[in-house]
Amino acid sequence: MDAFYDQGTLVAVLTTQPLDRLLDYRAPEGGCFQGAFVEVPLGPRKVLGVVWGPGKGDFDYAKVRSVIRVLDAVPMRDELRSFLERAGDYTLTPMPAMLRLATRAPGLGEAPSMRRIYRLGEGEPPRLTDARRRVLDVLRDMGGLALTQGELAEAAGVTPSVIKGLAKTGAVREEDAPRDTPFPRLDADYGGKDLAEDQAKAAEVLRAGAASGRYGTVLLKGVTGSGKTEVYLEAVAEALRQGRQALVLLPEIALTAEFLTRVEARFGAKPAEWHSGVTVTERRRVWKQVAQGGAQLVVGARSSLFLPFRDLGLIVVDEEHDTSYKQDEGVLYNARDMAVLRASICSAQVVLASATPSLESWANADAGKYTRLDLTSRFGAAVLPEMRSLDMRGEDLPSNRWVSPTLQAAVRARIAKGEQAMLFLNRRGYAPVTICRACGHQIGCPHCDARMVEHRFLQRLVCHQCGETIPKPETCPSCGAEDKLAAVGPGVERLAEEAAALFPEARLAVLSSDLFGSARALKEEIVRIAEGGADIVIGTQLVAKGHNFPLLTLVGVIDADLGLQGSDLRAAERTFQLMRQVAGRAGRAEKPGVALLQTYQPEHPVIRAILSGDEEGFWKAEAEERRAAGMPPYGRLAGVILSSTDVQEVFDLGNAMARQDAALRRVGAQVYGPAPAPIARVRGRHRVRLLVKAPKGVALQPALAEWAGQFRLKGELRMAIDIDPQNFF
Repeated sequence: MDAFYDQGTLVAVLTTQPLDRLLDYRAPEGGCFQGAFVEVPLGPRKVLGVVWGPGKGDFDYAKVRSVIRVLDAVPMRDELRSFLERAGDYTLTPMPAMLRLATRAPGLGEAPSMRRIYRLGEGEPPRLTDARRRVLDVLRDMGGLALTQGELAEAAGVTPSVIKGLAKTGAVREEDAPRDTPFPRLDADYGGKDLAEDQAKAAEVLRAGAASGRYGTVLLKGVTGSGKTEVYLEAVAEALRQGRQALVLLPEIALTAEFLTRVEARFGAKPAEWHSGVTVTERRRVWKQVAQGGAQLVVGARSSLFLPFRDLGLIVVDEEHDTSYKQDEGVLYNARDMAVLRASICSAQVVLASATPSLESWANADAGKYTRLDLTSRFGAAVLPEMRSLDMRGEDLPSNRWVSPTLQAAVRARIAKGEQAMLFLNRRGYAPVTICRACGHQIGCPHCDARMVEHRFLQRLVCHQCGETIPKPETCPSCGAEDKLAAVGPGVERLAEEAAALFPEARLAVLSSDLFGSARALKEEIVRIAEGGADIVIGTQLVAKGHNFPLLTLVGVIDADLGLQGSDLRAAERTFQLMRQVAGRAGRAEKPGVALLQTYQPEHPVIRAILSGDEEGFWKAEAEERRAAGMPPYGRLAGVILSSTDVQEVFDLGNAMARQDAALRRVGAQVYGPAPAPIARVRGRHRVRLLVKAPKGVALQPALAEWAGQFRLKGELRMAIDIDPQNFF
């Protein structure tokens, strides 16, 4: 049982404020448990904190203030406190920032009756203004879910008075927030499917793991469409039978709609959801019920790892190779690695599921740290797609066109049969560069060293680094020439334009994350496509992530070479994964599929590995290259990103850090740099990178902390340390 502190006893409180220490307070009237969520005074403010342990008492007791109140929430368990401390140590993140990750439930201290919520009412208001229409559209988009006044006003771009006015007409219903009720109980024996032989064997191993009550990690590798989901749902069922909770992480919000339907079919009720598309009211309910045991299964994004589970017995990381599990802003962590850490602390099982695992997971399975299970055949009647390259050097294609004659003919043949085709290009927008044909000027972002990308649907240029947008200029900003600005290279919108011209009778659907205002709108479009609402799907990386389009039988990759350029450590691995994942969208039902890869380098080892399907050969060759170079997963890397509005200041700090590296040399680590980051300015801040490389097995984090601790950051200077970096921009 957690320690209890009587009234007046000194307690140490960790707050969410950016302070470098625990603060002493007196326990409030009635006392409090260790782990209690509390409100404490800090200067003139009241702030959120957690009772972390006994107070130090190292200053005048008479000056110690009292905890204001204990919040109505289950105290934080030892397991979660330990996880936050160890995750903070690993990622070199201050504890207040870790606590913020674990307290993302709005209104934690409020009584439920204090919240008012709004949902769609009956009929239309007598006077329908543009502002009122926007409010009603937002509520319709939410599919019956309730929103707080602030959420609704922000989403519709209106003032609260518009919402109040609609409530008076009955077109919008104003209600008290329901108490945070438990989620419907899931039935582990409700809707299990008959599994094929290799699926049944894998499911048995996962069930035994979930029943053991011990920690273990399994790499569940199965070709796309092999039924990995049905297999790991058997592990979820076993966790539920044991009375423990389960968490399934998905890489993309757009995947949740289809997944929730499958969960409901398997367990007879929907699970709890946790991601940015969930309303404030629902997030608060999930957070509270997870702690009380009223939510057995959570399906969520990477941040759901920090929820206060009462008894977490299983974590599934679906599409574990996906780069979106790495958080690149704020607290820099990889959810896949943190899932393994949390499970080891609370004696839970981890299932890492992927058709194309990350090299890190492959190496851990190869070394015996993870159990590996392989599913080799597609579920039901589906077979793996045939994969072929189209050598673009032999295709007769005008310079402003991107779909080869061979691919055009294949698309027409599929449409004629009533099937769907997909054209894939991993580039958002219309064109990656806008150039002046008179002077050669390329339009860049005013705040970043990045080219602005034309988005023709928006009629604007957009910076994909900071989000800055400007109207597309009529004249060149450099030389003033009119009508000389040209879009260079293809983006997904330009590809859609070309497809409309090539296939005028076809119904087109474009799937790109920046073309949808909300996660819900994106989900609805994916459902529409799956039901046959389009003949040709044009998409970016978003379409590679686990979607199931039964009518899709042809995938055409426009530029298979795109990821092979540059010096990215993981370029070959990511291209291999992406191409195999995209190809896996084809032929997932009864009709066989074909994947055609347009390439100017058909002899490239990565392209050859993709076509041959020799995955083990590819991983072994890639592993040998990394091992020889001492690169992850056979060595350690840490990225250091320095930034400031003053370019000289940031280089001076970088040079000083490179010189004063004794703490790193002592553990055998080397510093490379400083060098300008590939995108050397973002949001007006100049960026410099250093890279630290160390042998595997060294205590890198303490050495990094000692090294970085020598330097005082003044004024505008900022430093971020990225352990195990995935990107180098």
